[in-house]
Amino acid sequence: MSITKEDILKKYFGYDSFRPQQAEIIDTVMRNEDCLVLMPTGGGKSVCFQIPALLRPGLTVVISPLIALMKDQVETLKGNGIEAAYLNSTLSFSEQDHIMWRAKIGELKLLYIAPERLFSGNTFDFLREWNVNLFAVDESHCISSWGHDFRPEYRQLNLIKQRFPKVPVIALTATADRVTRRDILKQLGIEHAETFVASFNRPNLSLSVLPGRQRLPQIQRFIKKREGQSGIIYCLSRKNTETVANSLNKAGLSAAHYHAGLPAETRSRVQEEFLRDDVQIIVATVAFGMGIDKSNVRWVIHYNLPSNVESFYQEIGRAGRDGTPSDTVLFYSYMDIITRQEMINNSEQSDEQKELLHAKLNRMKQYAEADICRRRILLSYFNEAVEQDCGNCDVCQNPRTRFDATVIAQKALSAITRTNEKIAMSMLIDILRGSQNRSILQHGYDRLPTFGVGRDLRTDEWAEYIGQLLNSGAMDIAYDEGHAFKLNPFSKQILRGERKIELVKFIPLAERKAREEELIEVQKPKQEIIRDALFEKLRSLRKQLADALGLPPYVVFTDATLSEMAQKRPVSEAQMKAISGIGAEKYRRFGQTFINEIVTFEKENPEPGTRIVKGTTYTETLELYKAGYSVKVMGEKRNLNPVTILSHLVKLKEDGHDIDLKALIDQKSYQTIANAAQEMSIRKDSALKPLFELLNEQYDYGQIKLALAIMEEEYPSY
Repeated sequence: MSITKEDILKKYFGYDSFRPQQAEIIDTVMRNEDCLVLMPTGGGKSVCFQIPALLRPGLTVVISPLIALMKDQVETLKGNGIEAAYLNSTLSFSEQDHIMWRAKIGELKLLYIAPERLFSGNTFDFLREWNVNLFAVDESHCISSWGHDFRPEYRQLNLIKQRFPKVPVIALTATADRVTRRDILKQLGIEHAETFVASFNRPNLSLSVLPGRQRLPQIQRFIKKREGQSGIIYCLSRKNTETVANSLNKAGLSAAHYHAGLPAETRSRVQEEFLRDDVQIIVATVAFGMGIDKSNVRWVIHYNLPSNVESFYQEIGRAGRDGTPSDTVLFYSYMDIITRQEMINNSEQSDEQKELLHAKLNRMKQYAEADICRRRILLSYFNEAVEQDCGNCDVCQNPRTRFDATVIAQKALSAITRTNEKIAMSMLIDILRGSQNRSILQHGYDRLPTFGVGRDLRTDEWAEYIGQLLNSGAMDIAYDEGHAFKLNPFSKQILRGERKIELVKFIPLAERKAREEELIEVQKPKQEIIRDALFEKLRSLRKQLADALGLPPYVVFTDATLSEMAQKRPVSEAQMKAISGIGAEKYRRFGQTFINEIVTFEKENPEPGTRIVKGTTYTETLELYKAGYSVKVMGEKRNLNPVTILSHLVKLKEDGHDIDLKALIDQKSYQTIANAAQEMSIRKDSALKPLFELLNEQYDYGQIKLALAIMEEEYPSY
């Protein structure tokens, strides 16, 4: 029987089902078709190429610009029992030669490679010898000149399709608007590839924006309420990373700073300490974090305003990758805007690129100043429609005053329509307010029916409302067309009167500042993990094992897996493998050790009536069975009826333990019970009293259960 993608998912990754779109993407790749995948950070992008790599013969080449990501993913894959390696500048020539030899002889299933390494020497020639079955281009937004992290090396990746036209290409990224998506497909030479856009919604992340005053005291209070939790603080300058880290250490917290100006060995050491939970907090520039697959980051703070929504979304996505509730905080002040604007103006970018960067910065400013649900703003930026507020951001938790703004929206959208969707913010406001400037007259916009229909609102009010319309998804913006506003299906429904839209009432600047003063205190964190005594014991055990193996703790098990383990308290192989994130290799390496810890904890901390008591009693019976005792002696030692002991052994067999059921009953008794069961069509899960009575009560219920279990084992179709 051929192995399926579901088999691979369970065996190697420990999950019972795929997340949305993963299965469809895998099927597309298995049909040798190219595709572009957009999934948020922590959304499961890697599985989309890792499972095809295991299903197909040959080698999957993963192109990634992130050395940290390569190392992290290769360690995780190896921990799951998958042969993987990476090629980058951190390896010696002999190490690289060894890996290339393993690729050539077919030992590897996945090879991670930096774009610089791909285009150096004779790498492309070697690829032809390695039976490459798939190319995965990770962080593919880097290929686009419109993307937020442009890398020139990525612009050569169109050579892949030219030289390997029959090998499928899967491009993956966590953040890309529509313009960037088109550019990615064009640059890779896969213009007609199917695009999969997963939901960008990360409901487990809380979103808060706080005024950028008294930042350090606020941060210290925030962290002290989250004792022992890992987090990242992003700063704009190297100096700030050092200042903030020193301040936290003086306050008794465990922090380290990280920026590109540090020696390579220092950066590597700090990163390893953070990954291994030896340091709780990293204070860093954006040089840190890309590709770090640390699943137990519980919070992310932005000390300064990021330059664009894409970067912000990717950076906050490093919190809560295991799906459990996590917190994000953005500090914002007008000086952040001034600093960012100066950085753009003083850069060596072209005028066109500077204009783009200013526009993206303005969208980030709109997010920070928004009076509507912040999650809706983020999702609409990535062209994802949202019908309801999230309830998990500071705006939703402190609602603003709303009003029916359908007429205001219709005025703005009508002006956009009548100008053939070619105008940007300032021109739109001038049309609505009836400005008589030269540009308006040159284009003849003063003759439009919508000219001057918005004279009742000031310029700053229109700017506020248009920003809200944009953030609400009521219209789009085309950065590659001079930032012109575009209509979408939502826009047309508003224009036709089929949908209403509410906006937040405009608040003058002075009143807004007064209200911000009331938001200084950071909210208390939600309970994100069941952090009871057993969880802490398991976390301590995980740290010991990880240190002994030289691995980050989350590579052993994630916090989410430990939390589920602490709640369900598995004490058998089957129960342990039913925990999300525990596959065959993880169980083989660590499963019994954690079971032993759970059993020991229960013996030391008995809680009558809890689920673990039942599980532990099975384990004690199993220990006696392995010691070779008979059913009668096991019952005497445990002060239990032999019927109960037999029930335990049947259950242990079902859970996957090696129990020889046939050795527990003589052949004559088994045959008598089996014949009677067949006569009455009784199975193991049927009511047993009729069979007990038919047999004239000569056999107890334990023997009957035992015989029926053997029948089911020998005749599965019975």
